[in-house]
Amino acid sequence: MLVNFRADPEVVRRLLPAPFKPKLHAGHALVGICLIRLEAIRPAGWPAWCGLSSENAAHRIAVEWEERGVRREGVFIPRRHTGSRLNQLAGGRIFPGEHLAANFHVDDAGGNVRLRMQAKDGRTSVEVVGNETDALPAGSCFASVADSSAFFAAGSVGYSANHGGARADGLELVTDRWTVRPLQVETVASSVFDDRSVFPAGSIRFDHALIMRDIPHRWMALPEIALGAPSRCA
Repeated sequence: MLVNFRADPEVVRRLLPAPFKPKLHAGHALVGICLIRLEAIRPAGWPAWCGLSSENAAHRIAVEWEERGVRREGVFIPRRHTGSRLNQLAGGRIFPGEHLAANFHVDDAGGNVRLRMQAKDGRTSVEVVGNETDALPAGSCFASVADSSAFFAAGSVGYSANHGGARADGLELVTDRWTVRPLQVETVASSVFDDRSVFPAGSIRFDHALIMRDIPHRWMALPEIALGAPSRCA
């Protein structure tokens, strides 16, 4: 699931370390939570039966930056959480991206999804309740599902702070196909985006959510990037 909020670009700009800056759509910065159930994850060439499954969450910010004079785009990830002890131990060591431990409670049946996440350190919580539907909500800053899908498909490259915030680990999501459906959200809460010391009143608003199912994919590590000042919401 991609749970998306539109936010004041200047507020978001202050949260990002160099070289990243907000990627805008219709004048808004886009932030959100990527909630991922990974199934049969294993090294390339290994059989599916030896793969592992886990629930994961990443708070993310759509960004762009320049790399050797070329404009790039993707997402910056201040926080990653996982229900997998293996992901927590290996993240940032064996594969890119440090992960914090969390408990997940997920009910997913008949197009209805209920998810609650609580970080074990007590700092971060997420709740999402919604039903699959066919259209974006009225008032979304995106004109259509196709517009939203194209915007987020371009953000398949993710960087997250590591090494005490001095550098960012890079990871690219490579999918065999990219198919999304809107999720009509009844309840949405994030302790990160609800924190008024980070996002003052009126600076952020829920926009829409998307859901993807049964997408074959693989992950590719990318070179690290040196960072400026650490993110405030890290």
